[in-house]
Formats: sequence, C-alpha cells, structure tokens
Amino acid sequence: MTTLKLEKKNLTSDLMAGLTFAVANIPTSMAHAMLATVSPVLGIYTLMVGTPLAAFFTSSVLMNVSTTSAMSVAVGSSLIYYPADQKTAALATLVLLVGVISLVAGVFKLGNLLRFIPNSVMVGFSNGVGVLIIIGQLSDLTGYDSLYSGKVAKTLDTLLHPSELNWIALLVGLITIAVILLASRTRLRKISAILGLGAATALVAILGLENVELISDVAAVPGVLPHLAIPRLSLIPALLIPALSVAIIGLVQGAAVSQKYPNPDGKFPDASRDFSGQGIANIATGFFQGIPAGGSMSGTSLNISSGAKTRWANIFAGVFVILIVFLFSPLVEKIPMPALAGLVMLAGFQSLQIPAAITVWQTGRIAGIMMVLTFILTLIIPLQYAVLVGVAFSIILSAVSASNQVRVVKVIPKENGFPIEAPVPANLPSNEITMLLINGSVFFAAVQTIEDSLPKADATDHAVVILGLRGHSEIGSTFITTLWRYLDKLKAHNSKLMIVGIDQDVHEQFLRTGFLDALGEEAVFMVTPQIGEAMNLALAKAKEWLDG
Repeated sequence: MTTLKLEKKNLTSDLMAGLTFAVANIPTSMAHAMLATVSPVLGIYTLMVGTPLAAFFTSSVLMNVSTTSAMSVAVGSSLIYYPADQKTAALATLVLLVGVISLVAGVFKLGNLLRFIPNSVMVGFSNGVGVLIIIGQLSDLTGYDSLYSGKVAKTLDTLLHPSELNWIALLVGLITIAVILLASRTRLRKISAILGLGAATALVAILGLENVELISDVAAVPGVLPHLAIPRLSLIPALLIPALSVAIIGLVQGAAVSQKYPNPDGKFPDASRDFSGQGIANIATGFFQGIPAGGSMSGTSLNISSGAKTRWANIFAGVFVILIVFLFSPLVEKIPMPALAGLVMLAGFQSLQIPAAITVWQTGRIAGIMMVLTFILTLIIPLQYAVLVGVAFSIILSAVSASNQVRVVKVIPKENGFPIEAPVPANLPSNEITMLLINGSVFFAAVQTIEDSLPKADATDHAVVILGLRGHSEIGSTFITTLWRYLDKLKAHNSKLMIVGIDQDVHEQFLRTGFLDALGEEAVFMVTPQIGEAMNLALAKAKEWLDG
C-alpha cells in the first residue's frame, strides 16, 4: 500500500481536479453502466468505491481507475442472457472475478506479458469496440427497440424502419451531441458533457416532452451509499471466461495509461503493481454493486489537465461523487435517456483510432490482416470471446514473426580486420572450417528455419562447423534435438561440431540432456566478456584438429 501524504501546496490543485472529474464523469459512468446493460446508477457506485481505493495501491501516481466504455461493452455481452432477477448477483460475481484475476496478474508479475499483444490487434479491437458503442445506443437514441439480438442486425433493422422511430427523442439526442461539441471548443470543454446533458434535460422539462424516456423511467437514483451485493459462487464457472476477457481489457488499458503518463518523479510506473491496484479496486467494487473499473485514458487525461498533482486527486474525486449524488440525485433522475445515448455515441466516435488504423494498414500485409480480422470478430462474436481470440492471434503472430526473423550467417574471420558476414553454403565444404552465427530467436517455432539453413553434410568429409550461440541464454529441447541430429550427421562424415559463446545456463542444459557427453567438453567454449575471444579459441582448436 502507498503511503499518502497530503501536502498543503498540492491541496487546491488536487481538490479542483477531483471536483472536475466528479462533475464530468458522473454522467459518463452512468452511460457506461448502460453499455453494461445494468442500471445507470451502478456506474456511479464504481466511482464512489473503485476510483479512490485504486489510488492507494497503484504504482501509477496519477492514473485514474474508473469505468471505461470497452470494459462496459464486454460486461454487457457477458450479462445479456441473465434475467433481471439474477443480473445483480451475476454482476457482483463478474466484477469480483475481474478483481481476483487482475490481482493475481499483479502478484505474479505478469505485466510484461502485455508486450505479446501487438498493436495491430489492439487497434482492430479498439475500433471494433468504438463501432459497437455507437450502434449499441441506437435504441435509446431513436426509441426503436429492435427484436434482433446482434448489434449489427439491430442497426440494420433500425435503419429499415424510419417510420417507427421516435423523432423527438432522436432530436433530443442530437441536440445533446451538438451542445457537447460546441462547448468542447471553448474554455468550458472540461464540463461539456454536463452542459450537453443539462441543455437536454432543460429542453425536455420546459417543453413537457412526455414521450421521451428519462433515467427515472429506468432506475431510481437513491441519494444513499451503495448497498452490499453478495456474489453467487455457483455462477463462477459460467462467468470465468468473460471475467478473464474483461480483466484483459482493463489491464491493457491500464498499461497504456501508465506508459503514457510517467509519475511526477519522471519514472514510469510498475505495470504489475498497477494490476494489483486495479484488482483490489474491483474486488471491493464487486461487493458494492459497481461495474468493473480499469485504467482510464480519458479520466487520467482529464485529471492531469485539471491540475492533479498527487494520488489525492482520485481520492477527492470519489468523495465529490458521493456528495453530488447525495445532494442532487433528484436532478440526475431527470436526465433524458436519448441525451445519455448521445453522450455515449460521441464517446464511441472519439475512441475510434482512424489514424492508427491507417498506419497499421500501411505497415505491412500481415499487420493489416490481423487488424481487420480482429475488427470483424469484435463486431460479430461476443466481445469477451473476441478479446481471447485476439490474444490467441497475437501469440500465433508473435511465433510466426519470430520464426521468420531468425537467420543463420557464415562468418569469415580476417586476421587484420573485422569478420565478414557471408551467405551460408548449401553444402558443407570438406577439409575446411565453417563458422556460423545464429541471429534471432532459437525457440521451437524458429528451429525448423535454423535447421534448413545449416549447410548439408551429406557429401562432406573431415570438416569443422563452429556454431556461435552468444546471447542465447536459454535454449529449448527442440533446438537441442536439432543440434544432436546435426552432430550425428557430422560424425558420420568424419567431421566435428564446436559450439562457442554459451553461458553457464546453456552449459547446464547440455549437461542435463546428455548432449554435452555426445559433443565433448573440449568442443564447448564458454562466453567471455571480450566479444570474439571464444570464437578465436575455437578457431585455433579447429585448425589443430584438421591438421592432426
């Protein structure tokens, strides 16, 4: 847990940042709860509990942990088939699982695993989520409730039935979007969401538009603290995979925030510790009816631009949310649902990463295909599974990329100069020393490429192959098996294999597997601080062997 020290010089800045965040994000959190297919009030509960609690435990000083659109869409996909009387328990169980998974990821230092998710997959996924956010609000925006289940099908059905739309509700939503966009171009941009919702609320009240649905028609906003929610253990098996997907989304978003915003001391936060902080926040939130929380890029940006200096900004934000709900809950209930839908759709548009998608497409064919495939899957299959499929694709892509990047080169030593790289000969020349160097990974997916690159020994006699492994601190059984096969081929043709530049760990692997006995201790040359020393020693030994 982080030691908090409230310094007087930062108090005003943190108070203002906390107040600004609370005012701007109460409607946003309610909109996120709508994405999660639960009562809009539950998004506010997350700000009350999860946001201040995370500030105590994360490594990132300024990172805001709150509701996010991507996590909420994934929650909605996970809870859509639960009846109303089970949704509260299902949500509590899901949020608890998200917290436990995040906490475990932090305790076991899994922050580095996020580097295996390529940018192409994340851009495709993020744009897919942005589109889902936009089209998922058409029902509340237009007042037309399509009978189809998929969001894409609902969208097409809505567009085909213009005569059944509530055009007054649609106008209220569009006015909300217009006011927010206009206000965002002025000094009032930090409260543009409040101004948009306020204008829509006033318009509906003044004109008496009774056919426009309000928040009070969906759920009451009690001016009290959230009630205790008890997770249902029997729901854990069914919600485990969805919880894993939601946790991955939150952790990836949090890692992006911590890498973009360093701590005030200039150092970048520890991603694994941020995982733990988000996990603890979600575990607590699960017991108080909130929806999942994760590192929020927009929330963090708003905090910093509002003057946040320490962790207290996020703690004050939670306190201000409680005060606002206690004092103004009747006013919150008067917000029109089309206005909230317009706010969410605008957030969806703003989350689209069009320039990033263009960059990925221009980078290369494989990256572009991965991005498009992830985008399509995000639209057509449940989001919780799209996340896992995207992660699986990223792992496969990493393996394929690593296997294609490995290269074996021939090294020609020069007595009065630096060695020269040359292509590996197809066939191993007899009575000569051939020095080889492996550039790239030697893990199992790349081994076949390495084996195919080695010069064939079928027609050779009395030759030496010196293979450099400097920089490869651990090699797998697949690579050792390949080395063994090549050693046997060389021995069958009166030839020798020498391996240079290995460290103590690889030496132990050779010893444990029996390969060292087959190779011979005299054919192994340990790595030294001086680059090229081990290779020169092996070269001298190889010349002696050939002459002998």
